[in-house]
Amino acid sequence: MKVRIDIQSGFCFGVVYAINKAESILREQGHLYVLGDIVHNEQEVKRLTEMGLEVIDHEKLKQLKDTQVLIRAHGEPTETYKIAYENNIKLIDASCPVVLRLQNQIRQVYLDMKEQGGQVVIFGKPNHPEVIGLRSQTNYEAIVIQGLDDLDNIDFTRPVALFAQTTKNLKLFYQIVSEIGKRMKIALGKEQVPFKYYDTICRQVSHRDRELQTFCKDKDVVLFVSGKKSSNGKMLYGVCKQVNPNTYFISSPEEIDFSWFRPDDTVGICGATSTPQWLMQKVKDYLAQKFEIE
Repeated sequence: MKVRIDIQSGFCFGVVYAINKAESILREQGHLYVLGDIVHNEQEVKRLTEMGLEVIDHEKLKQLKDTQVLIRAHGEPTETYKIAYENNIKLIDASCPVVLRLQNQIRQVYLDMKEQGGQVVIFGKPNHPEVIGLRSQTNYEAIVIQGLDDLDNIDFTRPVALFAQTTKNLKLFYQIVSEIGKRMKIALGKEQVPFKYYDTICRQVSHRDRELQTFCKDKDVVLFVSGKKSSNGKMLYGVCKQVNPNTYFISSPEEIDFSWFRPDDTVGICGATSTPQWLMQKVKDYLAQKFEIE
């Protein structure tokens, strides 16, 4: 059996930055709070928990005082910083720079749209931590849409500014852009409409589509390794499955069914931007217990 690990898969730079920050503090101090799972991968969270990382929620944050808390790559809503200030909590801000820039941008555009009587629309997952942080910049007035089916929530007679969660599908984003433009022209009865869109999708994430399509094409079986909570993982798994129907979603090696394989298969192992390389290697090692691997 030939087994190939996709070297392009694995943590994006924002996740790498957050985990490196956490590991550095844990090596020095042995304990650190983090607000929410540092990454949407159960295996990596378990590894860091064993080092002393303690995952807390926003209710627990309100009870803490005189300590330090790590903010993960997804970013945080404005009220988190207010609570930290009031409770003398030092925030170790590991928010992804791409997300921080987007928060600043959406806040400024929101203020401009308020003056115009317009709306801010976010293409994203409503309960995703990144989207919650973005909505906080608009006093939670931004409209969140998950796809074309949600466009009826927009008033097409008023100005629109469209943003996207950084990990969303690029193709679907531009389909939404096109459809909003068409509907506004119909609603307003003119070609020039007050509609602006901001392509805020992270290219390190969006380019994974094409890379995975290439990687999966010539494999007999593909194992896509990801945490079950990962939105990016679900999306990229769909990309792999479309290219190669023999793609299986797993979160740990123990979920592998050996009946999926033949001894002479070429197997590809890949993952999401929240999947650590060590976990993909662990999957390969697990296969080596059953099959002779080249």
